[in-house]
Amino acid sequence: MTRVGIALAGNILTDNVKMVGAFPEKGMLTTITDESLAVGGCVPNTAIDIKKVDPDMQISVFGRVGNDYKGEYVVKEMSNVGIDVSGIKVSKTAPTSYSDVITVAGTGERTFFHNRGANKEFCPSDIDLDKLNCKILHAGYIMLLDYFDKYENGTTPMAEFLRSAREKGIKTSVDLVSETSGSFHNIATASLPHCDYVIINEIEAGQIVGIAPRDENGELIDENMEKILKEMFSCGVHEKVVVHCPEKGYCLDKSGKYTIVPSLKLPKGYIKGSVGAGDAFCAGALYAIYHDYNDEEMLSFANKVAISCLSASDSVSGIKHKSQLDNLF
Repeated sequence: MTRVGIALAGNILTDNVKMVGAFPEKGMLTTITDESLAVGGCVPNTAIDIKKVDPDMQISVFGRVGNDYKGEYVVKEMSNVGIDVSGIKVSKTAPTSYSDVITVAGTGERTFFHNRGANKEFCPSDIDLDKLNCKILHAGYIMLLDYFDKYENGTTPMAEFLRSAREKGIKTSVDLVSETSGSFHNIATASLPHCDYVIINEIEAGQIVGIAPRDENGELIDENMEKILKEMFSCGVHEKVVVHCPEKGYCLDKSGKYTIVPSLKLPKGYIKGSVGAGDAFCAGALYAIYHDYNDEEMLSFANKVAISCLSASDSVSGIKHKSQLDNLF
């Protein structure tokens, strides 16, 4: 079987984006100046971003939505850009997952209030790996997929799902969300030996291995970043560990090559919102890996895709075609 394209499996939701002048203190009020409905979650964000970067890419998606207008909306948004949505199941009991995204105008800083909805029901049996002909399978978010995150006897359904995919010759990739529960480390690390690529942010990476990426003033600790990536690799990752943060992108590959690419300096007022920026970086990284970019090219490309995302208040509207990424501002 000749494997082509990228498949995305995991969280599907809508973002109810609400713009405010400032986030209120507990018990106080703030005015919503604008609001909009947009797609959200690992699957829609990453899939649509890749298709906007290159409409010729073959992209398929897997997950669950509710039998409601939000589910219809998010599936239609993906279908409209040419994504294969035949792998999406419709729940009979749960609503489409959603997040209320409170975004501070001017800084793009955002806070999420999340309803897990139908994502709680998504499970490995929803995907027939024997019929999957993708080159790369990207799954996320670990820690927000209830069934996949069940930890028992040193493993999780996500870990076993990724193991099965790799046994069939599919390259695997994951993203996750940071979590403060005591189970985070065990759940996250269970999947790493079955991952070819891990693409996450510095907070998540630091939490997995127990090394602080930033000091008490919030400044990056550069020497710690290399330690973090090396520790991630020692957990069993096969090909690349990629870590992104606002200041820089980092990559460590299986040969031990360590690459750092700084972010571009943005003009004042460029950032309209930061929701979806991590997924945009991930989309750029997956696209670059798929097309065999070297690590420096991959980090630079992923950074540009993420920067294009920052030009809009939602997750996908700001994403540009690959030919436009060198002229963002």
